[in-house]
Amino acid sequence: MGEQKRIKILIAKPGLDGHDRGAKVVAQALKEAGMEVIYSGLHKTIDQIINIAIQEDVDVIGLSIMSGAHIPITQKLFKRLGEEGVTDKFVFVGGVIPGKDIPRLKGIGVAGVFPGGTPLAETIEFLKNIVK
Repeated sequence: MGEQKRIKILIAKPGLDGHDRGAKVVAQALKEAGMEVIYSGLHKTIDQIINIAIQEDVDVIGLSIMSGAHIPITQKLFKRLGEEGVTDKFVFVGGVIPGKDIPRLKGIGVAGVFPGGTPLAETIEFLKNIVK
């Protein structure tokens, strides 16, 4: 029997948002679910996040955004991923995300959106299903 691929995820905190408790809780839950997790630390630029994702060869970039700037940050991330030719990474976004913004985020290219209060099991299951 073949061994299942271990999912590798970058949990990133873009911009000046200094609230990282939720990101750390998600990172720990993903580790406990058997995933390899890299946490970026606070106040990362989009370029820093992309560089970490490339260097660590992650499958997924998870953005934790509590500042309300999820649309422009996500747009910039996808623009820079395109400029760098990075097409092999899934992106998900969590944090303070109004329901009305979810379709727009998915239109930008986000694979999954997890507003505050989303059960951790839902995030884990989603990641296991998109990364094969």
